[in-house]
Amino acid sequence: MPRRGRPLWLAAAVALPLLSACTQGDFGEVRPSLVRDDIHDWMGAAAAPPGGPVAVSRFEYTDDERQLRDLGYPLIEPPYDRKRWDSVLGEYGLRGYARDNRVPPDAYAAHLLAEPHRSPTARYQKLIEDIRNDITRIPAFFQVATRVTDIDAKRRRALDFTRPSAEERAGALLRIRENANVIAWVEVSLNDRLAGYRYALERLVTMTPSPMAVEVEQLLRALRAAIDARGVGGAPAARVHYFPVSK
Repeated sequence: MPRRGRPLWLAAAVALPLLSACTQGDFGEVRPSLVRDDIHDWMGAAAAPPGGPVAVSRFEYTDDERQLRDLGYPLIEPPYDRKRWDSVLGEYGLRGYARDNRVPPDAYAAHLLAEPHRSPTARYQKLIEDIRNDITRIPAFFQVATRVTDIDAKRRRALDFTRPSAEERAGALLRIRENANVIAWVEVSLNDRLAGYRYALERLVTMTPSPMAVEVEQLLRALRAAIDARGVGGAPAARVHYFPVSK
């Protein structure tokens, strides 16, 4: 299982053969030939809160647990890193994404303004596209997150009467914590992204005012509503349960 702080030689050994091929498939997604089922398994360790333990379970992932990571990844990857020629590195956890490496609010605007565009309209269009993509992705992720947290709650209660071995009990509790950390990471990321999008809009309105700002503002409200509808507005989602591993 990948860990934060992996040796640079290991990252290079994995990256070089991948970058020797064309990484982008249709619609800017990573080519299927470069994707494996557990491509996002590194997210469990990377989702540990600052100062928290990074140990993860060795149990095989359920279909929902794997999907949780696959659907969560686009919501923690900065929008400006998506569709890059080397974006496959991020998919494999080689770009340093971690819950304690939060993106500053001005980072999105800095990238948006630095990119060459023929007109300011293109920047508004890019902002609109990124916000819409997040709004579209949110429901599927939290549907899976709800299923995962529900089954983890049942798993936690089952430990009291199934008589697991000490190793099995530890593995189950680690997986419960790992899943909750991944969900919490996405929650934090969504709020950070919203702040970044709003900051970018403020910069655009100041520098190149446009009627398109009204559409962006409407989408920002829709994104805020999508986040709040799933309990992400400053508090853990209502159905996410957190369990200490020591019990």
